[in-house]
Amino acid sequence: MSLVKPHGSDVLLPLLLEGEALAAEQARAQGLKKVLISSRESGDLIMLGIGGFTPLTGFMGKDDWHSVCTNMTLSNGLFWPIPITLSTSADVADTIAIGEDVALVDSETGEVMGTMTVSEKYSIDKSLECQEVFRTTDPAHPGVKMVMEQGDVNLGGAVKVLSQGEFPTKYAGIYMTPAETRKLFEEKGWKTIAAFQTRNPMHRSHEYLAKIAVEICDGVMIHSLLGALKPGDIPADVRQEAIGVLIDKYFKKDTVVQSGYPLDMRYAGPREALLHALFRQNYGCSHLIVGRDHAGVGDYYGPFDAQHIFDELQKDALITQPLKIDWTFWCNACGGMASTKTCPHEEHNHVKVSGTKLRKALSEDEEVPDNFSRPEVLDVLRKYYAGIAKEDRAKVELKGHSAK
Repeated sequence: MSLVKPHGSDVLLPLLLEGEALAAEQARAQGLKKVLISSRESGDLIMLGIGGFTPLTGFMGKDDWHSVCTNMTLSNGLFWPIPITLSTSADVADTIAIGEDVALVDSETGEVMGTMTVSEKYSIDKSLECQEVFRTTDPAHPGVKMVMEQGDVNLGGAVKVLSQGEFPTKYAGIYMTPAETRKLFEEKGWKTIAAFQTRNPMHRSHEYLAKIAVEICDGVMIHSLLGALKPGDIPADVRQEAIGVLIDKYFKKDTVVQSGYPLDMRYAGPREALLHALFRQNYGCSHLIVGRDHAGVGDYYGPFDAQHIFDELQKDALITQPLKIDWTFWCNACGGMASTKTCPHEEHNHVKVSGTKLRKALSEDEEVPDNFSRPEVLDVLRKYYAGIAKEDRAKVELKGHSAK
């Protein structure tokens, strides 16, 4: 038995240039028309570069965009749950000819991240994309806001990727490409690997979920999002340190690895859970842990919608499968972590732990119960909050499932 195959391909299809080809394309890009790209688009481009979005060859054209929105497949029928698109203003699009090569420039850093041969220019129904992908058109939803603020014209076409941005240096030892994680799993002799997706430091429920997966699989990859988040979320470097101390103190050696990937959060709930499973397949993972309110925000999604959506897929849509785990909590009567599936006690015995509750308590300098998080993790987080003046801390509100 070997690792799972990449999605829609026998091999990874990275689009990142190296060596002489990279130097030549970087020089050529200097003479090309520049198109500014957002943080989300830059993260998507890097994922295309490292093979995380195998088998895509670039940003989607209109047929693929529409098919992904409405059917969760590319126009050729291959499963894909979220559009991977690049937008610009109508004014910029008017200056670009079909077939023209353009340089893609990160709007925040000014770095040329890649080049693109523009094969399509098209406008989209943004409300359709939002309703299909996010299940809402509410502008307060951070993913909807992102789509509504995009340029009015999408550019589709094949890309060549020239950079991985700051990720390899800023997160050295944590940021890994799919080729690197696959090599690591093979060196460890792991065949079945569960990915644990996180944008939060790990609290006791997260730890419990990961340990359930360790019992089932050869190993677990705690896979942190390293791209942009919403205000109030804890930065990646702090999460990385907090997760590191948890692994060192509370997991058996060689059962867990920590890694990170370059995307921004979309907060697309069920659809994003599917994307998380798809690209974890490219990273070599056979399973994705899907707990309560995976990739959710507010109360836009039911607590287990991200589990239910896997049941709607065609049997061969994905190789990587969900590990569906029920609502987990600390039970005072059990004297430990449990779930609604295993605990016989009434709800008044349960302490429901969430990343939002933990962030709110820490940001307001409140006491955190011992059964919320490990003391070593809390030490790291308290140190982070101590470095931010109270008036500068983003307000953390308990909404939706995190408030329960």
